Amino acid sequence: MKLLQGKVAIITGAASARGLGKAAATLFAEHGARVAILDLDAQAAAAAAADLTGYGHVGLACDVTDKNACLEMAEQLIGMFGQIDVLVNNAGITQPLKLMDIAPENYEAVLDVNLRGTLYMSQAMTPHFRALGKASIVNMSSVSAQRGGGIFGGPHYSAAKAGILGLTKAMAREMAPEGVRVNAICPGFIDTDITAGKLTKDMRAQVLAGIPMGRAGTARDVAGCCLFLASDLSGYVTGSEIDVNGGSLIH
Repeated sequence: MKLLQGKVAIITGAASARGLGKAAATLFAEHGARVAILDLDAQAAAAAAADLTGYGHVGLACDVTDKNACLEMAEQLIGMFGQIDVLVNNAGITQPLKLMDIAPENYEAVLDVNLRGTLYMSQAMTPHFRALGKASIVNMSSVSAQRGGGIFGGPHYSAAKAGILGLTKAMAREMAPEGVRVNAICPGFIDTDITAGKLTKDMRAQVLAGIPMGRAGTARDVAGCCLFLASDLSGYVTGSEIDVNGGSLIH
């Protein structure tokens, strides 16, 4: 059974080969969706779209911190596909800085991509989603927002991802009467390009010791949750934050 047959999904920050966005795009395509991959690098986005199974996928450049760019991209994609059903706000960056090392430019960069980008792309698509009366927005938060960091990102990253949780819940409350569902995913320790090579053997062992399932997550683990939230299986789920962390935070 293909859960997204006939649907169109936009996924931001999805060009990285081992990233969460690319894994979601791959799974969505396997389930019948046409996918628009957005990333800063046009060539990488196009290559990522070309990797997907099926037909009709596109990869385009978009800076989610630029509201006009988001509005123009929304107009372009609606014109191209006719209807968009799903938006996954995956674009994000992290910086492993301690509290006193966070400079203004660090704070601005991390909050801009993670939080402002989520807002701007959601704003760009909301009129279309409201007109449809049925759509799903999936926002990427993090276990760092829930437990106060502790693995990688600095306090500004935790703040940005916590902001996404608040934004998700407020958007869900506002748009539920119009048929638009908004949910957040909180991944734990996931093996991606962001984490690859950044931890020493001892640090990695310490992290894994705190995960009851005894392993790091995979991008596919997170993609499966994205698929659930994008599909009609989650038709009565909105305003939620879903943990994908192997039990590292049970609350």
